[in-house]
Order: sequence, then structure tokens, then C-alpha cells
Amino acid sequence: MQLRHVPKIDVKYWCALILASVFGANTGDFFADVLNLGHLSGLPVLAALFALAVFIEKFDMTSHVIYFWFAIMVVRTAATNLGDISHDLRLNAPWVIATLSVILSATILIWQRIYLANRKTNPGQSNRILVTNTTYWFSMLLAGTLGTVIGDYFSFGLQLRPLKAAYVLGTVLLIAFVLLRKRLSRENINIFYYWLTVVLIRSAGTAAGDFLAFQLKLPLSTLLSGLAFIAVLMIWKPSSLPESVVLSR
Repeated sequence: MQLRHVPKIDVKYWCALILASVFGANTGDFFADVLNLGHLSGLPVLAALFALAVFIEKFDMTSHVIYFWFAIMVVRTAATNLGDISHDLRLNAPWVIATLSVILSATILIWQRIYLANRKTNPGQSNRILVTNTTYWFSMLLAGTLGTVIGDYFSFGLQLRPLKAAYVLGTVLLIAFVLLRKRLSRENINIFYYWLTVVLIRSAGTAAGDFLAFQLKLPLSTLLSGLAFIAVLMIWKPSSLPESVVLSR
């Protein structure tokens, strides 16, 4: 994506990502259950939406982050369904978590090389700006799928149920934010800490989304979590976006 369409990694970014994770957990179930697309049949629709957004984004020269957050939501929705497919296949959750962790780590190493190369090419660029190329979005899909499996494993595999799982995973996320805050908002952001935090957000968001769906019913939970996500994006005063830096795709 163009730099003009990518948000800075700041407090607003992390808050929006948390709400997007809860919302995406609901939209994934909404696609599968309410729209009766199942966990697999809805994936081509989501892939088409993502491709369309990325295609249109190329021709938009205005500065905003709508495309980025739309893509985040589509990827998060797809990740929810991919994670649920592992349950449909009755795969062993710890093994799925381990396998996805290895694949994600390898993908992050590739993305890191591109990220660092981009910094050398554009030395004036803030390190808090993401390089949102194909590897980044694949990493986000893997992180979302991994977070879904972890969240469901805590909720149902460990029999904590969604509310207690949300508390446990939310506490771990809070501790991570406290311990890693200097490496998640400063100019020298650590890439692996960034992706670890994304996975923790996806995990806690899955449990929280499931809890809201159980308490409010899925359609209402999806509506309310979506409104909260949109409200943060619209009401929170956006950070200024740097200009004149071209990101690799």
C-alpha cells in the first residue's frame, strides 16, 4: 500500500487493532454462521474483497487509512474462519499452534529483510510506518489464524470459557504492553515484539469476541463491536502521515 494509506504505529493504532480483533472474531463467525457460508466457502469472497481493495488503493492519491483498516478487517475475518477450520478437522490445537508459530516466524524473517531494506532506501522514513507488502499481509493472516486457535484453545481446550480466557489473555497482553511499550511506539520499534503483540491481540480478541457473541447474540455483538471500531477510527484525531516516501510492495 502507499504510505499515505498506512497508519503510524502509535496508541491509536494499537487500540484500533484491539477493537478490530474483537470485531473480526465476530465477522468471521457472522460469515460462517449467519450468512451460512461455512468456514471454507466464504474465503474466496474475502479474498476477492481484499484484492479489490488493494487494486483500488493503487489509484487513490488522497491521504487516509481506510484501505488499510478495511484490509485488516478482511484478513482478520478470514483468519477467524481458517482457525475454525482446524477445529472442524479436529486437529490437535497445541500442534496447530506450534506449526503456525514456526511458519509465522519464518515469514516474519522475510518481511524483516524487506522492512530493513526499505529503511536503508528511505533513511528519512519513520520506523513506526509499516511496510505493507504481500509478506506483511500474509504474516497478518498467519498471526490472526494463530491468535484464533490460541484464543479458542484457552476458551474451550483448557475449559476456561470465553470470559475467563479473555481475562487471562487480556492480562498477558497488558503485561506485554507495559514491558514492551518502549519498543512498540518509539522510532526503533522491534519487529518481533510487534508481531508477538499482534498475536496476543488476536488471541484476547477471539476470546472477547466469543464472549460478546454468547452474551448478546452474534448479530448484535458484530454490530456493536463494529461500531466501536469505526468510532475509534473516526473520532480519535489521526496522527499526521509522512509524505514523499514510497514503500515497496
